[in-house]
Formats: sequence, C-alpha cells, structure tokens
Amino acid sequence: MIQSERPYLSLALKALNHAETGHFAIWVVRAPTSNGYVHEDTRCLPVLAKAWEEWQAFFSIDNSLPTPHCVNLPHIEDESATGGDLGAQTDSPSGYGSMLMQELGLYLWHWLFSGSLQRSLALGQGMALERRTQLRISLDVRDPNAIGLPWEIAMPQPGQPVLALDTHIAFSRTVSDVMPLAHKRARRRLKLAIAIGDDGGGRSLLDLHTEARALAQTFASDARGRGQVEYQVDTLVQPTPEELIECLDRGGYNIFIYLGHGVTAPDGGELQLSPDCRLSGAELAQVLVRSRVSLALVNACWGARSHCRNGRAIPRSSLAELLIHHGVPAVLAMRDAIADEEAHSFTSVLAKEIALGLPIDSAVAIARQQLLTVYKFNQPAWTLPVLYMHPEFDGYLLEYRQQIVTELPDETGLSDRPDECAYLVDPERGERFSIRRGLMRIGRTQDNDIIVPERWVSQQHAEIFFREAQELRGGGSYVLRDRSRYGTFVVVPTENRCTVHHQEVVLEPGMQLKFGSSHGRTLEFAIEAG
Repeated sequence: MIQSERPYLSLALKALNHAETGHFAIWVVRAPTSNGYVHEDTRCLPVLAKAWEEWQAFFSIDNSLPTPHCVNLPHIEDESATGGDLGAQTDSPSGYGSMLMQELGLYLWHWLFSGSLQRSLALGQGMALERRTQLRISLDVRDPNAIGLPWEIAMPQPGQPVLALDTHIAFSRTVSDVMPLAHKRARRRLKLAIAIGDDGGGRSLLDLHTEARALAQTFASDARGRGQVEYQVDTLVQPTPEELIECLDRGGYNIFIYLGHGVTAPDGGELQLSPDCRLSGAELAQVLVRSRVSLALVNACWGARSHCRNGRAIPRSSLAELLIHHGVPAVLAMRDAIADEEAHSFTSVLAKEIALGLPIDSAVAIARQQLLTVYKFNQPAWTLPVLYMHPEFDGYLLEYRQQIVTELPDETGLSDRPDECAYLVDPERGERFSIRRGLMRIGRTQDNDIIVPERWVSQQHAEIFFREAQELRGGGSYVLRDRSRYGTFVVVPTENRCTVHHQEVVLEPGMQLKFGSSHGRTLEFAIEAG
C-alpha cells in the first residue's frame, strides 16, 4: 500500500553554466499533475546577498558562510522589501531581528517561486486542499554556496506563514543522485540508539550520563503516554567507533540520535565521540545504511552546513547531504549551533508526534512550531533544524498508523468495473495479475499488488486505476500513473517506446510495461469481457 497520498511538489535549484554569473535554473522534478512540470531561469540579486550577510552578522556565531553569486543590475537598487536600511527603522534588537527574518524570507520565496513555478505551487496547493491534506514540498539545492541559506523561513507575503511553519505544507530538503533505499518496511515500535559524545565544553561523564537518561526518559514518557507505542532505547556515552558500530549493527533501530560536538569536513563532517576520538560522516553513513536506521537526528553544530575552502563551499560535504546520498531515509541536522534547552524542547515534541504515527516532515513542522512559540519569531531557534529526506522515503516510521485503504483523488473515478476484467500478464512466465476493484499498485516492497524485486524499481513505483469518463457513465479507461525515480517504459505494438516519468498514460490492450529499466521484467496489459 502507498502510505501517503499527499500531493508532492519537488523543486531543484542549480547555478547555470558552471560560472560565477548569478544565473540559476529552478525546475520541478516531481509534480502532482503533468502540467506542473516547469522550468525557470532566474537570478540571485544583490538585495538577497545583502540580507543574508546581515542575517549572519545578527543571528550566527559564525558569519563566514558563502554567499550565492549575484547579478548586479544597474536598475535594481540595493534596498530591502521593508523599505531600506533596517537599522534605521528600529532601535529594538528584537524588532530588527523580526524585520530581518521577514526580509530574507520574502527574498527567498520570490527567488524560489518565480514565474511559472507559482502556477505549479498553486496546482499542488489546490490538489492538497481538495484531498484535505498537506502539500509535500521538497527542495534540492544543487549549488553548494546556496545550501547554507535558511530556505525554511521563505514566506510569500508579510504576515503569512513561512514555508516550514505553514500547516498546509510539509517541507523538507532532499538530494539528487542518491543510492536506492534498502528494502525496508515501517515498524510497529520505536527503537532508538542514543550516542552522547564530547560537547567540547569539558562536562564530566556524570553530567553526560545524566543527559542520556533524561533524553531517554523524554522519549519513553512521550512515546508511551501519547502514542501508546512499544518503545526501547539504548544509550552510549562517549563510545569508541567500535562500540557505536557494534551497537548499530545489532539492528532494529528506527532512530539514531547523536548529541555532542561536530565540525565540518570535506567527507561529511566529523562527530566528536570523545575528547580523543572523532567519527567521519562517511564512516557513519556506512553503518547507518547497513543497520537500516530510518531517521538520524544529529544535534551537533553545523551538521547541515557544507565545508568551505578558500571561501567557497565544497559540494556534498555537509553531514546531512552525505547521509541521504548514501541511502539513509531521513536526516535531521542543525544549520548552526543550538542551545541545550532549545534542542530538548524540540526533541520532546518531535518524540510525541512520531509516536502518534505522523510522518517525519509533519512531526518536524510541529516541533519547529514549539520552538517558535517558546523563543519567538525573531529568534533563530526554530530555523536551526534542517530536515533532509530521501526522494523514495514517504516519511513514516511506524506501521500501525498507516492507512489500510488508499483513497485516490475523486478525479480518478475509481470503479469496480464488474463488466470486464483487466490484468497484467507476464508472457514469459505465464503469470496473470488481475486489477481488482479498479486499482493495482506495482513496486519493490511487499505492500504492493505486484512485487518487482529489481534494483531499479522504486518502492512504490506506479499504479494502474480505472478512470470513468465524466460525460458517459460506465465508460472510461485504465490509466498508468508513474511515481518512480527512473520511470516506466511503455511499448506500444507497431510504435516506438515511450517513457512515463511522474506522469499518466492511458493504457490500451497489448501495451507492454517495463518498470525502471528497459532490461526489466515485461508485463503486458490486457482486457477481456466479464
């Protein structure tokens, strides 16, 4: 079964021509409708760079993050959307911070959703409203110098919700060119591995053990009290790499949490396990993928920040990006340093919402709102957690909250079609798969109607459903809808092959389908009278 039917809008941003020109491409990688796939060439203007530099000077303990290259246009005045020099408008530090937050958020939104991308966003929002659910938005920032920007604070207009706080949107970042997810299903209980490393502040081992017990108790009480879910936690205090790897290799963990000091490095950063021992992001990625951890929560400085050399960011050098690239389903890391009390407040709410069975992106949004309530809009605490999700991951950790029956949008006109039988047949093996109740799901995992265990097939690859013709009751057609990473190959007799990727195609008897690769298993669509 497909665990979530929330419409999905996935965007990618990349600098053009591999030159420092300030020109960027923003395009839709995945859209809820076929006419949502658009492409825009846009520019990063100096006003955004100025707001970003002011943001760092006011909010960040380290203001050396790179700035995206900008286009200097003579007719563009370097003034903010709020009316120019923010410092001249208010003597209040809190007022200045609030206005700075709003200014940068406006620039980020209008840079991201420019031109035809506004229409794609409106289409997704309209479909989500119709289904009474959230629109899932993911952003793949392929310019390393733009990764450090707080995209989570983007807002369409002053006074409107920001991207990461809008209750109608579930926002996350993602990474292209990822390793496929390991075969995995959501589980019925929460099992956590918590590693407490060196925080660089010289705290005693007694203090670290106390913090580990407090964090475990937070998850235990919140998970059992609200979600009524089975729960288990294992804690390690300043483990050696061997001890950490041995613990994770025992397997069965949904969540891995690290609390301690971290630094950036070219190979995904480094975690300070103890005063004399560090673990690289690349090493951590190997063991997390092998042990099939679903969520890595890294409460260390700059886990979502790229490593810089000579003032320029190194591609895919942040810990969060590297873990997703290796195939970890979800990573929650910090864009900057976060205080212990802020992290505790965030983690407590996150535990509650995960125990209730919410997908991770929705749970993170609610936990972020807690930080906003406690520390206010003009403080950066709620902007610090950065969520990355693998493009194949639906965000669910717990199985018991999944829907038993997936409800397709009304536009599909799902029907039993009692007067005929539609099916897919394997010509080589002679196997036949009926499309029952007008719906069939195809993918790599066990919750599909047809399981195709080939490495190029996505977990929930495609679905076939019957759509009734609005003008003629009882008439209509069977439609293939692709949801995969690599697409579906459709071969029409006597015609050329076409590729369907995040689109729909009307099926006709005799059409042959191959999922994910032209070398994959062939299934032929057929209809016969009942």
